[in-house]
Amino acid sequence: MTTRPATPLPMDAATIRATTDALIHDFLDEREQEATELPELSVFTDLLRALLDSGGKRIRPTLCVIGWQAVSDNPPPTAVLRVAASLELFHAFAMIHDDIMDGSDTRHGRPTAHRVLTDRHADHPDAAAIGAGTAILLGDLVLCWTSDLLLLNGVGDLTPEQRSVAWPLLNALRTEAIVGQYLDLTATGRPSADTRSAWRIIRHKAVRYTVEHPLRLGAALAGASAEQLRALSAYAFPLGEAYQLRDDMLGVFGDPERTGKSITDDLRTAKHTVLVATALQHATPAEARTLTSLLGDSALDGTGARTIREILTSTGAVAAVERALRERYEQALCALTTPCLASVAVAELRRLAESVITRNT
Repeated sequence: MTTRPATPLPMDAATIRATTDALIHDFLDEREQEATELPELSVFTDLLRALLDSGGKRIRPTLCVIGWQAVSDNPPPTAVLRVAASLELFHAFAMIHDDIMDGSDTRHGRPTAHRVLTDRHADHPDAAAIGAGTAILLGDLVLCWTSDLLLLNGVGDLTPEQRSVAWPLLNALRTEAIVGQYLDLTATGRPSADTRSAWRIIRHKAVRYTVEHPLRLGAALAGASAEQLRALSAYAFPLGEAYQLRDDMLGVFGDPERTGKSITDDLRTAKHTVLVATALQHATPAEARTLTSLLGDSALDGTGARTIREILTSTGAVAAVERALRERYEQALCALTTPCLASVAVAELRRLAESVITRNT
């Protein structure tokens, strides 16, 4: 087997992000032009634009395009870029609903959709219910538009072979995201030392949804071989675990000015994470009682949150998670030593892995 020659990378991460955003904004313009008799639609389109413009890493469309570039020397066609953009629309839907379930006030440093809509209807006697209900409708609409973006403008331009590989992967991504959210939702509020279930949530909600399926989707659209798909999965699985481990750490120890979200929300709702489960496994009886009494307290204050962080550190849970992060980073890099992937894409995947380990946002 020969190593693939280096070829110029058609799109870097910044270009992928700009292209994704442009495709989505153009799509929203088209929806408005088709619904001139529904001026209320602007309530949804304006808010969705604001949410997209407020931040986000665009990691899913980026991985989809890099997956294509790991296999093909040709730039991804518009149809493939629309598939990538649809992943960001699906993520927007998931985050809108996720914020309602979690009762989150901010995302990327700005009010969440249901909070914006609550304020919009502040003169209504039940503004909070109107805000949450309208945000649910927004999420529903965005989910519908995820398919529209594909069916109206994207999948129709794909070849029959591309469609045959795209749909199963897209369906798997959506299904696992929903099931992962269900697992997360039902485990929240019940502090537990069960690391096995915490890892299972990560694997369904983050590993496959965030990293593996988008990466394999782009590669499959480019005609990837079984060997290439195996190599990408070998990279994606440990990196996806590392991504969520870092996310959970930032949710408790991060800088809100950088992350754009509270560092007490996960503690007040008692999110079931590997970090917390590991702490409960190694806590003294007194520490375990303190943790279980504070986690899930909706009125948790700064003093209580500091106590939780001290126990997470003193039990060795923080150090254990950091070790797990480093181990998975090394595993991801090891998977990229294969000669079957384009070297320019491998370089991008290495940079992405480094950013996952070191990120503070």
